[in-house]
Amino acid sequence: MQALFSQSPSLFIAAAFFFALLVGSFLNVVIYRLPVMMERAWREQCDELAATPANELPEGRFDLIAPRSRCPSCGQPITAMQNIPVLSYLLLGGKCAGCGTKIALRYPVIELLTALLSAIVAWRFGFGWEALAAIMMTWTLIAISVIDIDHQYIYDNVVLPLIWAGLALSLFHPMETASTLFIDPKSAIVGALAGYLSLWSVYHLFRLLTGKEGMGYGDFKLLAALGAWLGWSALPLIILMSAVVGAVVGILLIVFKQHERSVPIPFGPYLAAAGWIAMLWGSDITNWYLDYMS
Repeated sequence: MQALFSQSPSLFIAAAFFFALLVGSFLNVVIYRLPVMMERAWREQCDELAATPANELPEGRFDLIAPRSRCPSCGQPITAMQNIPVLSYLLLGGKCAGCGTKIALRYPVIELLTALLSAIVAWRFGFGWEALAAIMMTWTLIAISVIDIDHQYIYDNVVLPLIWAGLALSLFHPMETASTLFIDPKSAIVGALAGYLSLWSVYHLFRLLTGKEGMGYGDFKLLAALGAWLGWSALPLIILMSAVVGAVVGILLIVFKQHERSVPIPFGPYLAAAGWIAMLWGSDITNWYLDYMS
């Protein structure tokens, strides 16, 4: 299999695409269930959350494995044939087979997005450990981004393992077949520290000047994770791209009345997108900029 994928990049890209479709289906489960799982855990640990009405959260075992996926409207379990990524959505006409309730378009979109981005990573890096690590990074960033959009929260259960994974990968430096990941331990450690402290400093400076909180601690940890994976040298590009795109999108949402000024806009998706782009084309973008300015 290894020789086949190495000799046929197109086959490797196709395999990454179709396998990532299945992963995208699982990411939909993670995106929905992880916040509920965390809220249940917090209810058990916090007296304030214990006052939440019990009927707002599922009873019994509820994690990424159980119970089986079911329609949120009628409760009918989703069969294996109805859980085929994208295809089952099309065959069902975008509706539940039991009650006919419309299925959110976001589910096949996330599945297709996961597959497409994974295929791009496979094309960019080729078959090898670097591609595998980059694909895993891609899946994690998708889950973090959508959860942050839904809940304005980046969970430690996801972002902290991402930091440790980036630091752990640096232990395998140098890897002859790697061009971007598996950076040296010094770059990874400095990247994690600089990533966290840079946004932490901006946060406290903004709060000191305005009395408001501009972002959450999850954003600090996400940038620390990107620094651990890509090194400190990638951070300026990531911060610049995420800040510019975030500002433009935020202004457009306010101008077109799609977002109230007082409602916070999650910054995690912009950091994740900028980090993903930097992972694939960061050196090319930096070199182009330096050549352009010289």
